[in-house]
Amino acid sequence: MTGFYTLFYKEILRFWKVGFQTVAAPILTALMYLLVFSQVLADRVQPLAGVSYTAFLIPGLMMMSMLQNAFANTSSSIIQSKITGSMVFVLLPPLSHFEFFSAYTLAAIVRGLVVGLGVSLTALIFDMPSLKYPLWILIFALLGCGIMAVLGMIAGIWAEKFDQLAAFQNFLIMPLTFLSGVFYSIHSLPSFWQKVSHFNPVFYMIDGFRYGFFGQSDVNPWLSLSVVGFSLLILAAMAFSLIKSGYKIRR
Repeated sequence: MTGFYTLFYKEILRFWKVGFQTVAAPILTALMYLLVFSQVLADRVQPLAGVSYTAFLIPGLMMMSMLQNAFANTSSSIIQSKITGSMVFVLLPPLSHFEFFSAYTLAAIVRGLVVGLGVSLTALIFDMPSLKYPLWILIFALLGCGIMAVLGMIAGIWAEKFDQLAAFQNFLIMPLTFLSGVFYSIHSLPSFWQKVSHFNPVFYMIDGFRYGFFGQSDVNPWLSLSVVGFSLLILAAMAFSLIKSGYKIRR
């Protein structure tokens, strides 16, 4: 497993060396969202019984930040390696496909968790909710970051230019995260849009994660866990098959 540890360490260093951009900037962005939305809507919206809007908003922002950064880590690393030609130095060593997949995925999960922890620490100055079910929080944080890490891997392998990767992020990742209940409960939506939201897998990530804080959710947390777990298995199988085939990496 020496190859795995080396590649994993390299990926950790890659985002940590530019921590102001990869960690501090997302935390600041989440803080800006929290400041604006909590000031504007705090006295007008109560999405869950007995839960203030500011407290409701914090888990959603934490998860949104984690998801976006987990995706960015794998996708940016792979596309940069392909464009600069440094991918050859990853392919030449006798790394197995599983080591390649695991190192990139786990490093992205680490970045997502670090950003999420930073957002939670920042939220202490506002209205940080209590942790009712910490295990649920950890499970959904790991699964959610894992899904986006694998999806970022798929995007990085598929894309040949930065603008293709940007299109993937702007037209798929951003809409899915912003329309997943980060800033609202889906019960506040019209019936049609509530049904549409149930086809968004990111909704289940955020709803299950929020359940760990409040013990309340828009759907059954076991349903959320099933959807998130199944999504991770499908995407991981797709990413692993792309790596194994060498699609746009070895050829």
